[in-house]
Amino acid sequence: MSEVQQLNTKVTPQGEPSGGMRLMANIVSVIFHPVFFPLVMALVLSKLAPAGYVGLSQKQLVMWFMSIGLTAVFFPLFSIFLMKQLDFISSYKMPTARERTIPLMATMIFYFWVSHVFNSMAGYPVPLTLKVLLLGNFWGIIVLFIINIFTKISMHTSACGGMIGIILVLMITGPVNMLLPLVVAILLAGIVGTSRLILGAHQKGDVWLGYIIGILVQLGAYVYMK
Repeated sequence: MSEVQQLNTKVTPQGEPSGGMRLMANIVSVIFHPVFFPLVMALVLSKLAPAGYVGLSQKQLVMWFMSIGLTAVFFPLFSIFLMKQLDFISSYKMPTARERTIPLMATMIFYFWVSHVFNSMAGYPVPLTLKVLLLGNFWGIIVLFIINIFTKISMHTSACGGMIGIILVLMITGPVNMLLPLVVAILLAGIVGTSRLILGAHQKGDVWLGYIIGILVQLGAYVYMK
């Protein structure tokens, strides 16, 4: 190997991910951040199971998504921003389980409210899968809050587990073949979980526990709602 080739060769400690891998893992972690999960999956459900949204005008549908986005995405993000400004948390990444306690409590309130609104909405029949999604989100954040007392469970993989869980609900309730969406969801979940491990954000057990919790709360919400 020439001297130029040696200078251009990237050397990393054995077993340590390269800078490029960590960069990709960070990008994946941001794109698939759990705070976006309720809104993104509500949009996905409207595409995978459009029959449940027949009769709704485009304006009504947009208002639904805006309501979910405002309550389940914007308010949690704004709350975390305020907590950072007030020094309740040291970083937006919240590296310790203790720092996630107050943000989880705030998010729990917002998830409860959006689930309650859609489950008690009069005048328009809300699709069962959307109700299950929102209730599962609320139950999931409660379970995460409790488990977070003992270990830093992965919220990223919990959201991915919820994605798999709600697609399993679609497979149970709908006549349309959901095998391809399920395979895509599993692949995405694997990528997200691997990214969290590359970044050293969680132990393997916390990653797998996140998957399990996410799937179970969605299936549990379906059993409760049906």
